[in-house]
Amino acid sequence: MARRKKIYEGKAKTLYEGPEPGTIVQYFKDDATAFNAEKKDVIEGKGVLNNLLSEYFMKGLGQIGVPTHFLKRLNMREQLVRSCEIIPLEVIVRNYAAGSMSKRLGIDEGTQLPRPIVEYCYKDDALGDPLVTEEHIAAFGWASQQDMDDILSLALRVNDFMSGVMLAVGIRLVDFKIEIGRVYDGDFQRLVVADEISPDSCRLWDIETGQKLDKDVFRRDLGSLTDAYSEVARRLGVMPNNPPAPSKPTLVN
Repeated sequence: MARRKKIYEGKAKTLYEGPEPGTIVQYFKDDATAFNAEKKDVIEGKGVLNNLLSEYFMKGLGQIGVPTHFLKRLNMREQLVRSCEIIPLEVIVRNYAAGSMSKRLGIDEGTQLPRPIVEYCYKDDALGDPLVTEEHIAAFGWASQQDMDDILSLALRVNDFMSGVMLAVGIRLVDFKIEIGRVYDGDFQRLVVADEISPDSCRLWDIETGQKLDKDVFRRDLGSLTDAYSEVARRLGVMPNNPPAPSKPTLVN
């Protein structure tokens, strides 16, 4: 079976040409990074869990009418997704103060915010993904005003869905980040939720105990990252009975 061309390799995923025009194979790696890759490790099974969880969330969003790039899961480590032009922004939705917001504003971690707050960061690892305003976004042409209205709407719909799903299994959605892509159908453009939604990109705390079930476990050396992600998958009913050992990419023709 012919190996398809690698398009891009990031910190947590590798992208390959898809089997049809306009598609991409997204491979989930076991690499874990934090603090803009200053801290690194390989966590066995992490990619499998993120693939399964991202599929679960993307399918759920599709069922309530939120457009995503997800097409189908190919195997335990790969998804087939629509090719899209990624807007160079991280879109962050915060329900509780944590992480950089707590440091910037001096708010205790875990403080519930008056309402969900949406922030934007410019995607550039070399710059540390700096926080930017809508003025920056408009001035530098990263997205139009209509794009920003649509992005805000998408972000809040994702928040409503994710908050409800997590609450139902005893988990608090503290915050999360998503990426948005442009998909073109002829002259028509639409925005979709892209990249992934997983414990890599969310802060998830057990409602009763406050136990962290997300990448902060790795950032702060709080225990086993695989155990934390497995607990999220178990509660959501997506934990495989016999998780396979990590494998190299086997891509479709």
